[in-house]
Amino acid sequence: VQLQASGGGSVQPGDSLRLSCAALGRTVSRINMGWFRQAPGKEREFVAAIRWSGGSTHYSDSVRGRFTISRDNAKNTVYLQMNSLEPEDTAVYYCAAGSMVLSAISQSRLYNYWGHGTQVTVSS
Repeated sequence: VQLQASGGGSVQPGDSLRLSCAALGRTVSRINMGWFRQAPGKEREFVAAIRWSGGSTHYSDSVRGRFTISRDNAKNTVYLQMNSLEPEDTAVYYCAAGSMVLSAISQSRLYNYWGHGTQVTVSS
């Protein structure tokens, strides 16, 4: 499956962005989907994930309450709504797909498919 992330851009602190990740080539309706990010000089970190059923979402502490992950299985697409953006959110954002137990949904090594990433820059 190919994942195509889009929606990144340059915004000011407090602004919002919505990232999209379209899955091509295979339905992802029964695969967990996640968003990760990597800032310059830092390791890739977990941002948010959603179970294949859409009924369970998970967030890192740094984005909980500001970001919302959702999915539309009919469109094979997952979204990341990012509100109240902060300069610390600046990074390349990657979407990923994989099958894992719920307790491991934040572990990047368990995701089999990755998109190329989309840049998000937050600065005044």
